[in-house]
Amino acid sequence: MTELLKQSIQKDTFDLHLIHTKKFKTNTIALKFTRPLEREGITERALLPFVLQKGTEDYPSERALRQRLDELYGAKFGIYGSKKGENHIITFVLDLPNEKFIKGEDSLTKQGLQFLTNVLTKPKAKQDAFDEKLVEKEKETLKNKIQSIIDEKMQYANMRLIDEMCEDEPYGIHSHGYLDDLPQLTGESLYNTYQQMLFEDQLDIFVVGDFENAQMETSIDTAFSFSRKPSVSIVRSEAQLPETVQTVTEKQKIKQAKLHMGYRTGVHFSDKEFPALQVFNGVFGGYPHSKLFLNVREKHSLAYYAASRFESNKGLLFVFSGIAPEKFDQAREIIEEQHQTISEGQISDEEINQTKKAIINQLKETLDRSSGIIELFHQQIIGGKSEKPQTIIDQIDAVTKDDVITVSKQIKLDTVYFLTAENGGEEA
Repeated sequence: MTELLKQSIQKDTFDLHLIHTKKFKTNTIALKFTRPLEREGITERALLPFVLQKGTEDYPSERALRQRLDELYGAKFGIYGSKKGENHIITFVLDLPNEKFIKGEDSLTKQGLQFLTNVLTKPKAKQDAFDEKLVEKEKETLKNKIQSIIDEKMQYANMRLIDEMCEDEPYGIHSHGYLDDLPQLTGESLYNTYQQMLFEDQLDIFVVGDFENAQMETSIDTAFSFSRKPSVSIVRSEAQLPETVQTVTEKQKIKQAKLHMGYRTGVHFSDKEFPALQVFNGVFGGYPHSKLFLNVREKHSLAYYAASRFESNKGLLFVFSGIAPEKFDQAREIIEEQHQTISEGQISDEEINQTKKAIINQLKETLDRSSGIIELFHQQIIGGKSEKPQTIIDQIDAVTKDDVITVSKQIKLDTVYFLTAENGGEEA
């Protein structure tokens, strides 16, 4: 595995992470603005990436913006929002050809950074407000995105499970925003949210590629010299386990029902049990060889799909399955049985070894992309634990069957969400 040389430097208003590798012919620069999830302003934060990519003072249209990227030897640029644990993140990412490989070119990195700061600090706005026509147009884009989640029933069921499971917790806030907020949202309110992000959010700047560290640090310092007063910090939620199990049933005009189940693991990214949780999830439902896939889907033919995944920063684990509406009781019972069999130690060495190999291969695939490297190291910042990729691999390799059994026993079912068909309903 190619070694990554990482240097983190704490600046006055941001943290710089220089990750050196000769694996790519590009340099990737990512800015991650992070603040705790809050219901107020979340729809504005969800809308910001759409508006900021439509033009700046110097590049007043999306076409002009894209034309400038073409001039930078086909550089790729994007802005997107996401959540990790109980934090909301807005990411600006620029993927730029490395000037080392372009004959006669020695200022491409500088030009790329100028482009990035232009988008960031010189948006298309006047008198402390974004253009209302642009905002209204992009509100419609965001509305369509939210509606598509509602219409895609697997995504909808997952969203509703989290709504019910985390009703009074920040993790339950929708990172994509809310339809009810859109009518009241204006160019002025959006600009206020933009200013809040720019000046108050925690900012981590990542650079991945083949470059000289001191020179890159100087270039970053020059490009992002505008004044900021960061006033928020990353939130790490406390582990908690449920006292009772709640079951929620919702009916719509659909044919295939969705049975989604939420568990509390009591394990977070920084905990020593985290590698065992990863292996547990792989044995339980993370891969095609997992118990959920083989027993719920293949053996009993109860589900069109059956899988699990975990949220490492919140200590949650989710099971997703698509079933016939009348199979609810049987499917739930067999899903819970798979968890129980792991807790009772009914796991073969082959299952453990196959899962470890799958997790390690997945990690190596992540490290084959600059964006994956950035997400891996940002995950460590959010989770509060920093480790080299090889250390992570060694920890996975060291997980024993007893470790998996121990972590399985502390995982507790919290919420069962069942989206099923109305009588005589037709697929929406």
